[in-house]
Amino acid sequence: MQTLSSTAASATRTTGAYLEIDGVTKVYPSARGAHTVLDGVDLSVAEGEFVCLIGHSGCGKSTLLDMVSGFRQPTTGEVRLNGERIIDPGPDRMVVFQNYSLLPWLSAYDNIALAVNNVFPELQRNGQAKAIVEEHLAMVGLSEAAHKKPGSLSGGMKQRVSIARALALKPKVLLLDEPFGALDPITREELQEELLKIWADHRVTVLMITHDIDEALFLADRVVMMTNGPAATIGEVLELPFARPRVRARLLEQPEYFDLRNRALDFLYRRYAHDDE
Repeated sequence: MQTLSSTAASATRTTGAYLEIDGVTKVYPSARGAHTVLDGVDLSVAEGEFVCLIGHSGCGKSTLLDMVSGFRQPTTGEVRLNGERIIDPGPDRMVVFQNYSLLPWLSAYDNIALAVNNVFPELQRNGQAKAIVEEHLAMVGLSEAAHKKPGSLSGGMKQRVSIARALALKPKVLLLDEPFGALDPITREELQEELLKIWADHRVTVLMITHDIDEALFLADRVVMMTNGPAATIGEVLELPFARPRVRARLLEQPEYFDLRNRALDFLYRRYAHDDE
């Protein structure tokens, strides 16, 4: 078990860094003057690594994810993927949101096919797109629900479609913004298990926002804890020593699990809970 400062943790990941967040600051103008959301964020993520971001609401987690996706640009600093600066959105960085973002008039199949056909039109012409859509529906266990529209699907099934759509585009980075936050506890745990299996098979690099400490400890290689805003930054990074594949029941038997959980709780709720956001 090891807890590192953001500087030390970043340094340990510099070699072979795949996704690099380098000195990123985000400032917005406001009626009261400049409002700094993020201040000097440094984070290096290795290819195939699973990293969770946690922190109180308003600490800039989603803003940081938006800059990795290319939807926003840093005020200072830059974000790089495989050495290339990120300046706009692209299919190499797919986002899965909490609210699913499915088109309600299209079936599960057609929601995925629309994305595949737009990004890879040549696959539609040569007939490979259909196989890719069917493969990814099967991957999330939704082959039999392929022609159902979102209104006929449960929340968990909708999120499975969203994950399948994202992975069907073969992204280099999968960005997850509280993807299971709206689900009931049982469905949430089921999808956590499925996500780990999919990640183990594909080894896509994952950057995930969650407010759930137990979720972060179960899923991640590292847990990045953000300080409160304004001018939020990385406060501490937890390096998780748990072997993979992970079995939830066995994980809960390890004393290190509760040590790390208590460290995260101490950071989030005792040191920063009363800060102004």
